Amino acid sequence: MGFSIGGLVSDVIQLYSFLMLIWCLCSWFPNVRWYDQPFKTLDAIIQPVVAPFRRVIPPINNIDLSPMIAMAVLQFVGVFVRNSLP
Repeated sequence: MGFSIGGLVSDVIQLYSFLMLIWCLCSWFPNVRWYDQPFKTLDAIIQPVVAPFRRVIPPINNIDLSPMIAMAVLQFVGVFVRNSLP
């Protein structure tokens, strides 16, 4: 059983994608207080990755698709890293 850097990086990306999914689900509820913990920390972790996608991808009919695109890109990077790094 060997240690794989690619596997570790891929697992971290998977965890981040899971946190992004939780962040997206929380955004559906209007009573979530984003300035209280743990939502404030979750938002601070996810926003830096989603923000560049928001600048490039406009909302379609008031639906923000940038988190979904960001998650797809993260998944692609995770698979690429797992398969290319030892």
